[in-house]
Amino acid sequence: MAQAVVIGAGPAGLMAAGELTAAGHDVLVAEAKPSVARKFLMAGKSGLNLTKDEPFETLLQSYGEAAEWLRPMIAEFDAAEVQDWARGLGQELFTGSTGRVFPTVMKASPLLRAWLRRLEGAGVRIQTRWRWLGWDGDALIFDTSEGTQSLKPDVTILALGGASWARLGSDGQWADILQQKGVALTPFAPANSALSVDWSPHMTPHFGAALKSVRWMAGELDSRGEATISATGLEGGGLYSLTPALRAGADLVVDLVPDLDAVALQSRLDAKKSNTTLSQWLKKSLKLPRQKIALFHEMSKRCGLPQSSEATALKQLPVSGAALRPMDEAISTSGGVRCTALDEGLMLTAMPGVFCAGEMLDWEAPTGGYLLTACMATGRWAGRSAVDWLRTG
Repeated sequence: MAQAVVIGAGPAGLMAAGELTAAGHDVLVAEAKPSVARKFLMAGKSGLNLTKDEPFETLLQSYGEAAEWLRPMIAEFDAAEVQDWARGLGQELFTGSTGRVFPTVMKASPLLRAWLRRLEGAGVRIQTRWRWLGWDGDALIFDTSEGTQSLKPDVTILALGGASWARLGSDGQWADILQQKGVALTPFAPANSALSVDWSPHMTPHFGAALKSVRWMAGELDSRGEATISATGLEGGGLYSLTPALRAGADLVVDLVPDLDAVALQSRLDAKKSNTTLSQWLKKSLKLPRQKIALFHEMSKRCGLPQSSEATALKQLPVSGAALRPMDEAISTSGGVRCTALDEGLMLTAMPGVFCAGEMLDWEAPTGGYLLTACMATGRWAGRSAVDWLRTG
């Protein structure tokens, strides 16, 4: 009989398991998929951005409305702690020019293998292909390859992820189970999402091209970062942080020449020779690449912008028709278990002995290391809180 059951073998669940086993508890980790940490490994395909090496208060601001709720958890496992933890697993790290921290090998698999060796060496048991179905009375029920399994642990950690990338394990189906138990949830919504744009054939030659040196704006949010023109729309880190504003209905606007102020831009435009076409001027005077010129013409025509407003359009070009891609395609999701449903230790107030961690909690953050940092920090916090609860209960 496991004293503690952790459901979900992503970063949050594995962190919680580590805390419980370090305190001497018998721990079983149940994972629905055939292998563990699939979304973690997928993130590693682009280098595994572990955290952002920046001052704590700056780091915390990236969690928006949830910042104060997460403050104590991230304070105990901030960017410096994340790096020390990874180095403790034998991983060499480097920090990029923007402060993003990566393993030198630019992969997630070596770190995960070392992590699993440590946990298994400490006695943690991991069962894959165990899908949690909910409770039968006070017993956890699992659908497994060997039939239905029932467990009655002393403490349970739920680390079930959000509702994007269902094929990797985060399908959000747990929400119905918790709602039936009276747990307050915020509906899921896409976060760090790509955008759908119904391009004209004029844009087809530019699919796969990157829009660099641009400034994106939506509502009160803005971002300097690149995005890629795809067959379905736009995607990239420069756009992801704007998802909250776009989700709320704000229009997307792009500044194609963010390093040139409006006055200087108008002066250059006024000096354009009468026999020079606008496309020639954009290319030769402003040095804009083909994909920027194509986007300018696409959106200027679509929005019916008058010819006299070229300078304004270059600085504030509406990206007409942009909409968030389906939630399952988003890098992460907002929504989940509300902070009001939890005590300070991340235990469900409606269900003593049941703790929650990771992306299933109602918080969101942009890409750049913030997502993984908070998942691990909340997993660690829930694990330590569960240890305290077992000790005092």
